[in-house]
Parts: sequence; C-alpha cells; structure tokens
Amino acid sequence: MRWRSWLRSAVLAGALPFLSAQAAEPGPAQSGLQTFVVGAREVAIGLPAEATVEAVRQATLAAQVSGRIVDMRVDAGQAVKKGELLLRIDSREAREAAASAAAQLVNARANLERNENLRQRNFVSQAALDRARSDYAAAQAAAGQSQVVVGHAAVTSPLNGIVARRLIEAGEMASPGTQLLTVYDPGSLRVTAQLPQRLLSQLKSAKGALVEFPDSGRVIEVPSFTVLPTADASTHVAEVRVNLPADFRDVIPGMAARVRFVGASERRLAVPDSALVRRGEVAAVYVQSEQGGLALRQLRLGEKLADGSVEVLAGLREGERVATDAVKAAIALKAAPARAAAQ
Repeated sequence: MRWRSWLRSAVLAGALPFLSAQAAEPGPAQSGLQTFVVGAREVAIGLPAEATVEAVRQATLAAQVSGRIVDMRVDAGQAVKKGELLLRIDSREAREAAASAAAQLVNARANLERNENLRQRNFVSQAALDRARSDYAAAQAAAGQSQVVVGHAAVTSPLNGIVARRLIEAGEMASPGTQLLTVYDPGSLRVTAQLPQRLLSQLKSAKGALVEFPDSGRVIEVPSFTVLPTADASTHVAEVRVNLPADFRDVIPGMAARVRFVGASERRLAVPDSALVRRGEVAAVYVQSEQGGLALRQLRLGEKLADGSVEVLAGLREGERVATDAVKAAIALKAAPARAAAQ
C-alpha cells in the first residue's frame, strides 16, 4: 500500500542519513583497520520461545503459631545459611500452654502410679487402671505437642540462600499460615518456557537449548532440558524447564529470557555485533572495497547466534570484506578527507 511505502521511506530518511553519500561511493583506502571476510558457516537452527528465570530451590516460610513478630533479623537481599534464625514470634501464650500441659503430665503420671499400686492390692478394677494409663498417654502427647509449638516461635532458614522477599514487619501479628519470608538458592536456577502442544513434537529432535538474556546479551548453551508430562487443560500449553549451570551468575528469579531449542544445523551468513551500526530498527555495516575504501551498507538481520554474532538475511555476499569495529571504521572514514587534504 502507498502509506506503507511512504512510512518506510520516512524511517530510512530520518534514521540513516549517513547512508547517502557514503554508500554511493567508497571512501579512501583505510590502513590499519581490522576487517574480516564474510562467509557462510554452520549454525544451529531451532525452536524459539520466551522464558522466565525461576529458582529450583525456593521456600516461602509461614507462621505455625499465633503471636506478634518481636525480633526480625533479616531483610530482602540478605544472604542466609541453613538453620540461621530469621525472626522470632512472641511465644508467651505458647509457653503458658506448654507449662499447663507439663503440669497435667505430672498429675497424670502420679495418678497412674497410684492406680498401679491399688490394682496390685485389688483395691481398684482393671478398667480404672486402663483409664489412668490412657490419661497419662494423652497428657504425654499434649505436653510434647506444646513443646513443638513453642519451638515454632523461632523461624529458621531451611536452606543456604538469599532472602527474596520479606512479607511481614516487626510488630505485626501473625497467625498459623501467615506468609513471612521467601528464601531461594541462587546456585540452583532454571528458565521455564510455555510451548503450545502443536510444537511439542518438534522438541523430539532437539539436542539441547540456547538460553539468551536480552538485557545483558549473554548466551549460554545447555545440553539438556525437561518437558513436563502434562499440559494445561485450558491453554493447551506444556512447560519446558532448562536448568542453568550452578556457576552462572548475575541472574535472578523473575528475569526474562529467550530459549532456542537446538535441532539441525544450516549454513548461514553472520557478522559480529561490534561490526553493526544501529539506528532504531535499521542496521548497517562498513564494507571495504578491493581498493580499500569503505562504504556503509544497510542490512536485513535475523536472529542472534550462540557466539554473539548476528545472522544476515540480506545485504551481504560471501567473500566481501567488512570492518570488525564499526566505531573505528566511522572515525577512520570521517578523518580520511582531512588526511587526504593534508597530503
């Protein structure tokens, strides 16, 4: 349509004015500029999917006893060790209940001993002795349970990790089930992707996965992944999990990632990211002629590859020579007229 053609012309005119004269005639020969020869090479082709980072080992701690938070010792982002005290809940009510249960246990034990002595002299029936034994067992269980409740007032970390979120503040009331803290292990992370059921058959031929983090530009190759054996009944998508190496740093749960499940390989043209000049969605490279001059040429790019290079769909041919560093090439091209005039 006419308006689409006009829009594309406007974008190119405004985004890359530097393509005009430089692309028409190559500049003077440049010495000392590092270049490379464009050539097709084998690259892995696969199935792309958007993904999210999540922790494999993560725990959300909840209160198991009622009371006020009287001692908060950690905050979000703090590293903790397994068994370390994180917070304490006021346990005075629980301690009073434990003391009452202990007193009832003492009374039940004395009553059992008395009934055993009386039974030996046939002063009480066997039923009375059985009832005393039952009361003692119940009192013993209640005393043990009350001690466990007192222990729940001290909340400790179940793993070595980092506090992701603090969900309660000191002084607030907590009841059984109230969420307190979330702790995760930063050395055990994975990315999860949701794939439609129609694409699951394509994963059978995949040999691994490439995980890319768009914000940092990091790409990592992972040899295996796991497809969960169930799909969501409403959306008909299945979850695919890709575990990250334990030493993979600077990644936190919730970050966005992009996964490419690698299958067969094909020969494709690619250039390093440092060779690209970008203006919005338009990209170009400095192509060196046989005489050594430079010309800026617009490209149509594809996806980013595992080694950090970018696939070229159109704009270059095999055997052409391209400047490796676009910034240095631009400086050299700008300085060429002044250098020629001085000579």
